[in-house]
Formats: sequence, C-alpha cells, structure tokens
Amino acid sequence: MSKRTFTMIKPDATGKSYTGAILDQILKAGFSIKAMKWIRLTEEQAGLFYDIHRERAFFQELVDFMISGPIVAAVLEKENAVADFRTLIGATNPAQAADGTIRKLYAASIGENAVHGSDSDENANIEADFFFSKLERF
Repeated sequence: MSKRTFTMIKPDATGKSYTGAILDQILKAGFSIKAMKWIRLTEEQAGLFYDIHRERAFFQELVDFMISGPIVAAVLEKENAVADFRTLIGATNPAQAADGTIRKLYAASIGENAVHGSDSDENANIEADFFFSKLERF
C-alpha cells in the first residue's frame, strides 16, 4: 500500500474559486502536498490522461470539460492515501456523497464533480507520472 495518491481539482471547482477551500480540506484531513501545479490541459493532454475511457460514449464530453478551464494537479501523501482520499472526496455523484465530503460540498453533478482522485496505488503512480517529473516531487 502506497502512501501517495494523485488528485486534480477540476475546471468546475477552479472556475468557482473553490481551490483554496478544497486544498484546506485536504490539508486538514492530514494529507501533505508533495507536488502541485496549476495548468490548463490541451485537448491532446486530456485525451491522453483519460485514454482508458476513449471507447466510452462520454469520452469527448469529458475531454471538453477538462479543457474548459484550469486544473490543479497534486500529489498527496498520507498513510493509506488512496483509500483515505477516496473517502474524503465522496461518491462521484454528489447527490450520493456523504455529508462533509468534497464532492458533497463543491460538486454540481456527476460530470462536474469538482475533483479527481486515483482509484488504486498503481493508477496514482501512473497519474502522478503524467503530470510531474521526479524532480518536481518532494
């Protein structure tokens, strides 16, 4: 089990100025930030990141959403990082997310769900490698 996970604060949340509040909630939950950057993905970058979904009907809509504004990408560290972060962000559908979770507080819908969180240690490493070189991580 890894002590690191990956997250993105998505364009809907950055566009509504929720970035600071979300980062504050992450830090208060005991995570430390090991790498972070504020960027705007190109269509090609978003397509590569979400390539696993390329054959699904929602793929282009997802790419279009992810390039609609800036994102904040980050590597987080804490014991049991992946599972604890998934609990902190809540269910993908904010209507089903537990009270106090990031998605319950800041997401508008399944599609505009404020944050991404890695679903496994393996994917956390792959996703972190997509955004950060080893020199950018602490």
